Amino acid sequence: MFETFLLAFIPLFVTVDAIGTLPIFIVLTQNLKQQDKKRIIVQSVITALCVAIGFLAIGKFVFKVLGITMADFMIAGGVILLCIAIVDLIKPEKYRQDISIEELGAVPLGTPLIVGPAVLATSLMIMNQYGLVMTVLSLVTNILLTGFVFLQSEVLIKFLGKAGSNALSRVMAVLLAAIAVMMIRKGIFLIAAV
Repeated sequence: MFETFLLAFIPLFVTVDAIGTLPIFIVLTQNLKQQDKKRIIVQSVITALCVAIGFLAIGKFVFKVLGITMADFMIAGGVILLCIAIVDLIKPEKYRQDISIEELGAVPLGTPLIVGPAVLATSLMIMNQYGLVMTVLSLVTNILLTGFVFLQSEVLIKFLGKAGSNALSRVMAVLLAAIAVMMIRKGIFLIAAV
């Protein structure tokens, strides 16, 4: 059971990318008080959980209504993931500085930075492979882990340094690209098998 959890956890860990999102979080909250940062972290975690679990609940129904197959979504999600990975590698400054404090935790931190198209596509794929319970457990663990990383942001940045954080973010982007290619490949094989 622990092995199944790890198999579900690792792809989501890479797509949620808590460490890669950390520099963006720091830039967006650098001039805020500690109390405001904590409120934003709680808001981002709650938003991410609601979006992710809500999508798991209605995603398949939406697919049925729109006539989308899992193979279609895997290929589309893989292409989106690949684009995100390429942008992360080429232009990592994917943040906006004109966001109000009231909405910062929900948008862009909760979604799309913590839970975006990549996480949604990956979670549906994982749900098909490992079931709903393991997927929800992996999602919740990854999102709470991201909240913890945000809470420890000052300590982690001092430990990693700016260069270390950027390097780790780039490695995550390459892993994200590899997962994207895997999703596209599996989607193509699913279509070919029909």
